Amino acid sequence: MSENAFELDLPQRPRRHRRSDAMRRLVRETEVRTNDLIQPLFVIDGKGGSEEIDSMPGQQRLTIDLLADECSRLFDGGIPAVALFPKLDTSLKSALGKEALNKDTLILRAVRAVKKRCPELLVITDVALDPYTDHGHDGLLNKDGTDIENDHTVEVLMKMAVLNAQAGADFVAPSDMMDGRIGAIREALDEARLTHTSIMAYSAKFSSAYYGPFRDAVGSSKAAGTKLLNKDTYQLDPANRRMAVTETELDEAEGADVLMVKPAGPYLDIIRELRDRTELPVAAYQVSGEYAQIHAAARLGWLDLERTRDESLLSIKRAGADMILSYFAKDFVL
Repeated sequence: MSENAFELDLPQRPRRHRRSDAMRRLVRETEVRTNDLIQPLFVIDGKGGSEEIDSMPGQQRLTIDLLADECSRLFDGGIPAVALFPKLDTSLKSALGKEALNKDTLILRAVRAVKKRCPELLVITDVALDPYTDHGHDGLLNKDGTDIENDHTVEVLMKMAVLNAQAGADFVAPSDMMDGRIGAIREALDEARLTHTSIMAYSAKFSSAYYGPFRDAVGSSKAAGTKLLNKDTYQLDPANRRMAVTETELDEAEGADVLMVKPAGPYLDIIRELRDRTELPVAAYQVSGEYAQIHAAARLGWLDLERTRDESLLSIKRAGADMILSYFAKDFVL
């Protein structure tokens, strides 16, 4: 202990708020709650089986029966929602992604099974064509294969969204970044008398390098070689903040119920920008690359896995996200 009797004459000493655990808890501004979290899950065909995802430690692809069991455990643990993503056999993929409109395709069977097992759990389904196309893109390629046909793709997404909603999805989540798709999907849902189905729009989805492990998980990265997976013509330029604002404002005007920023961690400024501009709920997706890099550093002993996980989620919440899609959701809660 210092014997120095010198004391500063300070009217404010912020450290008083940090002097004990009880005090820190009392003045804490932000907390991540179980109710804030959405667990993404991957589904494969078959029964009683699972596949490890090498690039995403702790994550698996599950057959429908095991998926339903997992969803029940998550709901019992307090997690209110899951986001489902299919990994199809390559034989079902095509240039036009026709399997997406099969009324008995994998994701629709999965949704029906999950809602039957756990009807109160909220189910979110991805509306994009990348799991279904043999080229791995989120939409339909033009004749020379150099770009995505926006309006033709939206026409397919409208039908896809209706099928997902009819299967029992509580949210359809267009992740394709086509112009005008939110309004078109809202119109299609309403015409099909599915007015209760919500739209969680991937409004500010950036053309990010952080998606690699996810593409492995759903099999889109190997569909036709990674050279075709540059999505710069439809996903947002990571350099552009104002364009992200434009995209979110358009989605809100077209009828989105929730606006999403993806990825989350590298785009906390966009989350805050959006939170300050809209009264709608804001979602943020802590993507596969964010998850994988924390695990990789922890395995090397460079980071504390649990503390880094919790801090990463807290930063997303503090930036303004109302809900967080994260592969850490289960471990954080259970």
